[in-house]
Amino acid sequence: MSEDPTARLPPDLREAHEVLASGAAQILPADGLAERLLAARRDNRPLRVKLGIDPSGSDLTLGHAVVLRKLRQFQDLGHTAVLVVGGFTGQVGDPSGRTATRAAQSAADVIANAKGYFDQLMRVLDPGRTEVVNNADWLGVLSLADILGYTRQMTVAQLLERDDFARRFAARQPISLSEFVYPLLQGIDSVEIRADVELGGTDQTFNNLVGRELQRSRGQAPQAVLTMPLLVGTDGVEKMGKSLGNYIAIAESPEEQFGKLMSIPDSVVGMYARLCTALHPRRVAELEAAVEAGGAAANKAKREVAAAVVTLYHGANAARAAEERFDALFRRHEVPQDVPHFALGLADPVHLPALLVATGLAVSTSAARRDIKGGAVRVDGEPVHAVDVPRVALIDRVLASGKRRAVRLVSAETSA
Repeated sequence: MSEDPTARLPPDLREAHEVLASGAAQILPADGLAERLLAARRDNRPLRVKLGIDPSGSDLTLGHAVVLRKLRQFQDLGHTAVLVVGGFTGQVGDPSGRTATRAAQSAADVIANAKGYFDQLMRVLDPGRTEVVNNADWLGVLSLADILGYTRQMTVAQLLERDDFARRFAARQPISLSEFVYPLLQGIDSVEIRADVELGGTDQTFNNLVGRELQRSRGQAPQAVLTMPLLVGTDGVEKMGKSLGNYIAIAESPEEQFGKLMSIPDSVVGMYARLCTALHPRRVAELEAAVEAGGAAANKAKREVAAAVVTLYHGANAARAAEERFDALFRRHEVPQDVPHFALGLADPVHLPALLVATGLAVSTSAARRDIKGGAVRVDGEPVHAVDVPRVALIDRVLASGKRRAVRLVSAETSA
């Protein structure tokens, strides 16, 4: 039986380790996080916890925020988050998980995408404990001799052990030299900022381990690597993503977030509690047990998770208001007055599946048809089972579906 990595930790650091390890896919080496926590205590300093970001400019979802939530936990325990903006590596393109060479961004693209991105990041992180650095500051001035010095720490055989490189090599798909260099550049970042811990998704494990080797070659204590799993979307099956319509954005309204969270299957409530909230691991275990019990206990557990997520991004008052609105709309079937308006076209009758997709109340017409058949679609609180509905029966009425948001349908002439 392997030794408990927390056995040498004092009680307060053992508690910190429990929180930080909760939800992690992997900690490498197994005692790496415990060793770094002890070193920080011994040196009387905060850990430097690294996260590399290549801003895409897109809205952040709860899936993106999984690793950011873990970074915030480090901050709440007194440690420093170091965000490494890929001003240089963003121009190269991370090959992780790719089946073909990734198109590179220009330096101007990287900087432009970063604007507005940080506003979303700081909805999760504590600005007072966050350092933001640009790896173009050191990678952009390295000489060829410097680069060659680092390349001696890696072999082509090691690179080809990476799953994505191995698959492409076996399929005789091209792999550019710049893609081989990318893990090296990410490792150099760890050397430059003297990282104690590096966070990332499971697709970043190889790159993060390269940082350990380069740090060791430069006489630094090698960083611990902590990877986080992928979050499934609101369908409970596929990875959260905008293209599938199964996402929850961190900038969405409290009502939208709460409603979407109440729609997730019971089977993933525990995952959302662990990866998307600030709830203690022991409370997460209690909620998972409640979901297993089913019935009212499961619904109560899901509500607690939904409220915890909304509280993180909008505050406790907004979470309470969102829950009350949810109950008014979906439990008491009251007709809300302050919902967004949607201009109804001139077609008569109105094809309801297409309308549900257009209003964002369904991700596809086939999903909309299932909702209609299941009695989840309501007009002014009353279930609608018809696929085609007279236009006059929809004007100035509130359309709702399942546990998503509602819209008030108005005449296109009126909205104009």
